[in-house]
Amino acid sequence: MAFVDVDTLLQKCTFQSLSLLHIKQLHAHLTTTGLSRFCPSRSKLLELCAAAAASYADAVLRRIPSPDTNDWNAVVRGLAHSRQPSASVTCFRVMSRAPHKPDALTCSFALKACARALAWSEATQIHSQLIRYGFEADFLLQTTLLDVYAKSGDLDNAQQVFDEMHQRDIASWNALIAGLAQGSRPNEALELFKRMKLEGWKPNEVTVLGALSACSQLGAARDGEKIWVYIRGEKLDLNVQVCNVVIDMYAKCGFVDKAYWVFENMSCCKSIVTWNTMIMALAMHGDGYRAIELFEQMGQAGVCPDDVSYLAALCGCNHAGLVEDGFRLFNSMEGCGVRANVKHYGSVVDLLGRAGRLEEAFGIVNSMPMVPDVVLWQTLLGACKTHGNVDLAEQVSRKVVEMGSNTCGDFILLSNVYAANQRWDDVGRVREAMKNRDVKKIPGFSYTEVGGVIHTFVNGDQNHSSWRDIYRKLEEVRFRIESYGYVPETNYVLHDIGQEEKENALSYHSEKLALAFGLISTREGSPIQVIKNLRICGDCHAVIKLVSKIYGREIIVRDRARFHRFKEGLCSCRDYW
Repeated sequence: MAFVDVDTLLQKCTFQSLSLLHIKQLHAHLTTTGLSRFCPSRSKLLELCAAAAASYADAVLRRIPSPDTNDWNAVVRGLAHSRQPSASVTCFRVMSRAPHKPDALTCSFALKACARALAWSEATQIHSQLIRYGFEADFLLQTTLLDVYAKSGDLDNAQQVFDEMHQRDIASWNALIAGLAQGSRPNEALELFKRMKLEGWKPNEVTVLGALSACSQLGAARDGEKIWVYIRGEKLDLNVQVCNVVIDMYAKCGFVDKAYWVFENMSCCKSIVTWNTMIMALAMHGDGYRAIELFEQMGQAGVCPDDVSYLAALCGCNHAGLVEDGFRLFNSMEGCGVRANVKHYGSVVDLLGRAGRLEEAFGIVNSMPMVPDVVLWQTLLGACKTHGNVDLAEQVSRKVVEMGSNTCGDFILLSNVYAANQRWDDVGRVREAMKNRDVKKIPGFSYTEVGGVIHTFVNGDQNHSSWRDIYRKLEEVRFRIESYGYVPETNYVLHDIGQEEKENALSYHSEKLALAFGLISTREGSPIQVIKNLRICGDCHAVIKLVSKIYGREIIVRDRARFHRFKEGLCSCRDYW
């Protein structure tokens, strides 16, 4: 009777329910009563020991005269759930040299540990052993292996495992969809999601989270809308995490009003993440006043703001130029029990830098209670470029280099400061430094979705099948906007070339090509959405404002930093970005 009671107790124990002291008491009881000889009790004890303290589990295992496969498996599984999952893989290696070789369960536990530890190299080694042991056709092992590769970013191997599976379950589909979405392959993630539905699988909460993430990256509003309809039909909107990602998807696709509708009409209780996501959405769309208003409503609703809440509200101030409001928020943090971190200081520096108060921003960087990171210096360098402060840009650039940064953006910013001031010798010096350090400039590109297909453009692109029609449309656009007083802003062409060449260089920027394609490929009056990997240039901004008025189109541009919503000749940024 004692055996049944203790064994039942052990089986009910979880990794979180017992402390090491409790486990030692159980171990003592099993040892003194002789129950430690019985495999079920012993294996469960070993598993709990391994999850709590690897060294204690190792000591217990060593005292077993001839540990069997179940004993080893218990330790490997327990370690996989511990704070040091990599220890599980080490134990697996030791077991591989023991008389009792790993079985399919051992491999599964070790692979789960690899997934937690993102141990790609170890996973590939275990994969090789699976083949050697003849376990490669095991469905559960294939699913776990797929999950490891997907989480580790090895999407090619993940795809190969998926393709070779003779049997799949909802976990295998979800693992690859999530892996592709998180691994910057959103097109493939979305295509796999559609294929999954075509093959008769029913997406669950995890599936739609991956698919919505892909839509957010692509700005694929049409697909995101369809997924939202599915979510509501299947009552998946009762999951707050799903609603949070829907809000984020609509915001990143340019439809902040739809994001706000979802926020206002949620069937489930809002979490702090829900509030933060919506505040940040308003901030990225340049609606700083509403972002601050929602931040205040958050407190009134009994939700205590955290560091992310303050950062989101500060971003709203940055993008709307609300300097005094930003300072008020920043100064109120400590009183609300939130300690400012380097990101909050960076936001204040950005706030001042955008407003042209560069010396104040520089002073804050030098007086911070923590060491400024490279991103903060890069933020200040960008402000120097915007306001043409060459002397400060040189000082900040030296700081960036001292911190070991070797990214193209830092060199480009300094080069652009020199170019804007026509210091071409200095421009040449910076570009020579880039060449010597093998720093490659990131090419600018833009894309737009038409009919569910993503069309991508680079500057001066003639690879698109409709490039001649696109160029003709741009000529028409230029003719029409000139009648409204448009003059090319050639100061944005940072090369020492003639005026005519500068005007031609401006005419075929990637965002203009994407816009022109949208004009010829969508019905009149419908909105056009363009996504750009870099910041939109000032000339393109001026052109798109005029196009929105002349052609009666709402045009949404998402660049690297924020959204610009053009309508009737105006932009949501109020020309402040």
